[in-house]
Amino acid sequence: MGKFERVRNVLIGILTIVVSLVMLLLEPEISFLIAAIILSFSLLGMGIRLLIYYFAMARHMVGGKIQLYVGLIVLDFGIFTMTLTDVPHLYLILYLLGTHAFGGVIDILRALEAKRNGSSWKLKTSQGAVNLIVAILCLFSLGSTRLLVVLYCLGLFYSAFVRIISAFRKTAIVYIQ
Repeated sequence: MGKFERVRNVLIGILTIVVSLVMLLLEPEISFLIAAIILSFSLLGMGIRLLIYYFAMARHMVGGKIQLYVGLIVLDFGIFTMTLTDVPHLYLILYLLGTHAFGGVIDILRALEAKRNGSSWKLKTSQGAVNLIVAILCLFSLGSTRLLVVLYCLGLFYSAFVRIISAFRKTAIVYIQ
C-alpha cells in the first residue's frame, strides 16, 4: 500500500466515523434514509469502478468477463437500493442485513484463505465476525428503527477503525535484485 492509499484510507475512516456519529445524533428515520443513500451510492461507485476496470484492462485478460458481470450486478444492486427508499423499511432492513451477512461470510472466507497461505488473518476474521454479529442482532431487532440505526453505526465505527488500523500496518514488499 502506497502513501497515497494510506492517507486515503485514514481519511475515509475518519469520514466514516463522523458520518456514523451524525447518524446517531439524528432522528432514526433520517438516519435510516442516510444509511440507504450511503449503501446505494457505494454500490453504484463500486459497480462503475468495476466496469471502468473491465473496459480499461480486464477485457484483455483471461477470465476478464467476470469483472464485467460483477460490475453489472453491483451496479444493478446500487440502482435497486436507490429505489428502496420509498418502500416500507422492512425490505431495506432485510437488504442491509443481507449485505452485512454476505460481507461477513466473505471476510471470514478470505481470512481462512490468508491463514492457509501464512499471512495475517486475525483482523479480517474479526471484521467478518463483527459483520455477522451485526447482521444477527439486526435480525432480532427488526421492530425498532432506533436500535437498527445504532447497530448499523456501531458496524460503521468498527469498519472505520479497521480501515485506519490497516492503513498503519506494514505491508510486505517484494524486492527484485
